[in-house]
Amino acid sequence: MMTYVKWTFRIVLWSALFALAHYTLPQHDMVRVVNTYQERQDLGDWTRIFWAQPDDQSANLANRDVQFIQTIRKKTWLLGFYRTGGEETMVYRNEDTGWSWPFYFKFDTANLQTEADDLKSRKEDPEWAVMTHYGWRNELLSTFPNAVAIRPVDSPDVTVIPWFNIFFLIFVIIGFAFIRAAWRQFRERMIDPAVEDAEQGWDEVSDRIDEKRGGLRRWFRSWRSGR
Repeated sequence: MMTYVKWTFRIVLWSALFALAHYTLPQHDMVRVVNTYQERQDLGDWTRIFWAQPDDQSANLANRDVQFIQTIRKKTWLLGFYRTGGEETMVYRNEDTGWSWPFYFKFDTANLQTEADDLKSRKEDPEWAVMTHYGWRNELLSTFPNAVAIRPVDSPDVTVIPWFNIFFLIFVIIGFAFIRAAWRQFRERMIDPAVEDAEQGWDEVSDRIDEKRGGLRRWFRSWRSGR
């Protein structure tokens, strides 16, 4: 039973960490900008967590104007590492992150919207660009990934290597290995000897109790024999 509980806890923990990393780490999409617009969004329910944190003056507002970028995106698979060759629509929101989480320190919403406007193109004469973003698109919850940067490219076949994600994951793996090794050393030097001393002390106490019980039994038997 404990084995199932342990594995369930591990699966839930690693799934939550993977979801957090997938939502937060930057992703790169090959897109063609179709349109940009601004729309007032209601932020009164729990889905507010998927939107950028507003400034102090608008923190209590139930809705606010949000800028959006409509695109046609090249379909990908395996977290963007493999392109399937098809296309799909994708809408990005364009909001500043400021100093809040996730820490992209984005303050250039107006500039990004202007760059996206300048990259608009039609299907007959497409202009492709790499859209850097974080977050998820969910039609049911009306959530949109947040665009962080956009840059034009000569061809949709350009390969984008996610260097930041690669170095970040390497850093996380090295940090996890270091913490695990440090924990093992701490357990071997501090916890295991303490546990062994406690077990040894308990065995000595048990032996003394058994010895006293044996002496008490012998005394009781001798007393009965003397009668």
